[in-house]
Amino acid sequence: MNHKTNKRLGTTQRKILLLLLAGLALGLTRSHKKHWWILKQIPKEWEKINRQDLERAINSLYTSHLIEEKDNKDGTTTLILSENGKQRALRFNIDEMEIKKPVHWDKKWRIIMFDIPEKLRRLRDSLRLHFKEIGLIELQKSVFVFPYPCSDEIEFILEFYNARKYVRFVLAEKVDNQLHLMKKFNLK
Repeated sequence: MNHKTNKRLGTTQRKILLLLLAGLALGLTRSHKKHWWILKQIPKEWEKINRQDLERAINSLYTSHLIEEKDNKDGTTTLILSENGKQRALRFNIDEMEIKKPVHWDKKWRIIMFDIPEKLRRLRDSLRLHFKEIGLIELQKSVFVFPYPCSDEIEFILEFYNARKYVRFVLAEKVDNQLHLMKKFNLK
């Protein structure tokens, strides 16, 4: 892997990767009028990126092999995410993931259990870390609990780590130490 792909990416580079991940193909052309027309199609937040910063960020992403160019018949170039770029963009999504808490608790517990072989200890540690980062509490070794719907977020994490086969998801109505858990989650 190119050593440049390991460096931290700037805000503009992260925005570009996330845009591409969201399915927006940035079509670039040598014509400045068309170039700015394309950029104006991007939501207002993206218009704040100055042209020179954008070009620098794109060049850096290209040399880091995070994006690829696709030449079109009309003389334009479309930027697309490389496989490595998709992984980096997913990484940004996973690092910024939050579980939205509903107004009212449905009085159900989401229990996430995993059994990962010792040879995959780093995977186990990464899952444990991410589960804690999004607010799950470790009930016991490799068993986490959460009071709110979180299956989409858990599925995203499992997909990211390719860990689906090691994890089970249970929806429970009662846990024997639920008063303690309710206190930890500030539930009434």
